[in-house]
Amino acid sequence: MLHGYPTSSHMFRNLIPILSKQYHVVAPDLPGFGYSDAPGNQDFDYTFDNLAGTMQAFIDQLGLKRFAIYIFDYGAPVGLRLAMANPQKIHWHHLPERERL
Repeated sequence: MLHGYPTSSHMFRNLIPILSKQYHVVAPDLPGFGYSDAPGNQDFDYTFDNLAGTMQAFIDQLGLKRFAIYIFDYGAPVGLRLAMANPQKIHWHHLPERERL
């Protein structure tokens, strides 16, 4: 779950418990948002490409083999880059109408 601007993963605090009943939920804060470190502009290039690279390293570190992406606002250009870089890993279980949120 990738949050928007200027929020953090805290924005998903009510949705995570619902989804976690059926899924393993990962909702990181993007660098410089929420509770993550906020390196200065001279130390971190705050572009969508670089944010996606940081999230890719996070995915790799976790060893995620397949995942669905929930994207919102700033998380959308980051998540779409991740989807393009990991097409074989993107998966979404289609929920029947009665089980959709």
